[in-house]
Amino acid sequence: MDYNIEVLLGNHEEFSTYLKTKIKEFNNKHSFHHKEIRKEGAVRPINIIVSDDTKQWIGGISAEVYWDWVEINDFWFKEEFRRKGLGGRLLDRLEEIAKEKGATKALLRTFEFQARSFYEVKGYKVVGEIKDYPPGSSFFTMVKPLV
Repeated sequence: MDYNIEVLLGNHEEFSTYLKTKIKEFNNKHSFHHKEIRKEGAVRPINIIVSDDTKQWIGGISAEVYWDWVEINDFWFKEEFRRKGLGGRLLDRLEEIAKEKGATKALLRTFEFQARSFYEVKGYKVVGEIKDYPPGSSFFTMVKPLV
């Protein structure tokens, strides 16, 4: 079998799409759960938006529920709204909604310089750490049972 190897040092959208499509096909063939998640409505988004009294966004949280998990993707507030209990209330509300949607566990990722200690206070445990990512820091995967 003959083949060519080509190295590209820039983005190649068509090739990236090709690889993603092939990986999805493989996962669908070998994992019932991967196949099911691609069905319409299988991933249920949750977005909680916080606005100030002028209706300007000041932060919030976005997540998705699937596979009996809630995956927290983004969670941020303007600096002046931090350390006032708002984040904890939002996280609690997100977890309540996720449980109503069938989630029994929560998953998130955070950097050492972000909110690890906040999540630990809220019951999340580190299940994975990548040290020196970025250099001089760590990247954590954290989970929490919701039942």
